[in-house]
Amino acid sequence: MSIRGLKKKQPKTFKVRIITVDAEMEFSCEMKWKGKDLFDLVCRALGLRETWFFGLQYTIKGMCTWLKMDKKVLDQEIPKEDPISFHFLAKFYPEKVEEELLQEITQHLFFLQVKKQILDEEIYCSPEATVLLASYAVQAKYGDYDPNFHEPGFLAHDELLPKRVLRQYQLTAEMWEEKITAWYAEHRGIARDEAEMNYLKIAQDLEMYGVNYFPIAQNKNHTDLLLGVDAKGIHIYSINNRFSPNKSFEWSSIRNISCSEKELTIKPLDKKAEVFKFFSSQLKVNKLIFHLCIGNHDLFMRRRKVDSIEIQQMKAQAREEKARKKMENQRLAREKQLREEAERAKEELERRLFQLEDEARQANEALLRSQEAAELLAEKAQIAEEEAKLLAQNAAEAEQERQRLEITALKSKEEKRLMEQKMREAELIAVKLVKESDRRAKEAEHLKQDLHEAREAERKAKQKLLDITRLNYPHMAKYPQYSPGDSRDANFDKGSIKLDLKDIDLKRLSFEIERERLDYLENSRKFEDRLKELKSEIHALKLEEKQAGLYS
Repeated sequence: MSIRGLKKKQPKTFKVRIITVDAEMEFSCEMKWKGKDLFDLVCRALGLRETWFFGLQYTIKGMCTWLKMDKKVLDQEIPKEDPISFHFLAKFYPEKVEEELLQEITQHLFFLQVKKQILDEEIYCSPEATVLLASYAVQAKYGDYDPNFHEPGFLAHDELLPKRVLRQYQLTAEMWEEKITAWYAEHRGIARDEAEMNYLKIAQDLEMYGVNYFPIAQNKNHTDLLLGVDAKGIHIYSINNRFSPNKSFEWSSIRNISCSEKELTIKPLDKKAEVFKFFSSQLKVNKLIFHLCIGNHDLFMRRRKVDSIEIQQMKAQAREEKARKKMENQRLAREKQLREEAERAKEELERRLFQLEDEARQANEALLRSQEAAELLAEKAQIAEEEAKLLAQNAAEAEQERQRLEITALKSKEEKRLMEQKMREAELIAVKLVKESDRRAKEAEHLKQDLHEAREAERKAKQKLLDITRLNYPHMAKYPQYSPGDSRDANFDKGSIKLDLKDIDLKRLSFEIERERLDYLENSRKFEDRLKELKSEIHALKLEEKQAGLYS
């Protein structure tokens, strides 16, 4: 067989790109493959067995639709591109994630898709719940919180919160990280699959979780309602409210759903109930709603039936896997605990070793300091001994000085006593002199008075004598010459001599009185000078006594 023949027998292929939430894959597909062939290839590549939740989605003319499993891929209205891009996404959602999601890969794919829908604001979530969900997402990605490893800023490049929440609260990235980290630190010990499951359990309670919305109208002209399809049934919403449905049809209460061109009819199980009809803008939208209703209804009925052998095996494997993982997690947790304890013990030993080394270093330093202190004390002791000798010598000298000062003090006391005695004697003398001075002054006053009286008597006597002379010898007034032989003249001369002698005695007496007064004044001045000298000596002695007391 030629090489050309071999090439002719090889089937023609086309390339497809499969985009999951976190990865991309490329496959070569045969031209005759149906949608199921490609879908099974992708599921095998992912290791996915719970295939009924997923589908391959593509966008054509601005409308998202799903690849049909029973038709050839190339026969469907798909984008004309190379490679052809399909998104591998969850098409149907479970009612209870914890019971229905058996495989870890299934759970992980749902976690990534729901997380993206929340961040893209396709599912509304309150700010408080978004912070809690973000903490579980961080736990799933980074594992247990370690403050030594997860330093501030480690979440700077992670998208964890919807932009709506970031705009609603004027908080910095550091503040949001602090809030998320506070919750994240409380999830210690939770494995990745458990953190993702906790995330999904919170998300499944949100009003918009798992709901596919389509604009509809109750007549052909107006589109004023929204129709939502989810795992529990069909819901009718007002155009501005996607949280609370105006009307709901649970799958258990629906008898039949029919589709004809743009009209879709829902017939309740109760035949008396009103049949609900609505219109969509396009036939493709109507068909898409119809296929979603069929798929969700089939899963709803399947959940209420006995599990198939395959499901039972998968559940058993899931339980075994969970038990194995639980034991593995416990073993890892135990090993981690032992490792942490060993690390703590090592750190404690290192700390203790460092402490002992530090204590040894401090002991060596203390020993060196004690040696230096001993040398210093020895030197101080020598200095103290010399100072003691010097102090003893100074004490002896001080004792001699004290004795000398005591003797001096005694002498000073004796001299003070003598000076005080002299001062008292001087005061007595002064008193006596004052008294004598007063007495002499009085005597001088009396003598002056007597002298005055004597002079007055002399004046009167002279006047009387002159009067007598004028009367007896009138011619004497005219002729004052005296004859030497006259006896009267002789008598008169004798009287004059007597008067002159008396006058001389008075002058002598006055002179003596004046001399005694001058002598008294001179003696008083000398006595005052002596008193001043005594006071100065007494003052000097007091100063010496005070200085001697201070020196002692």
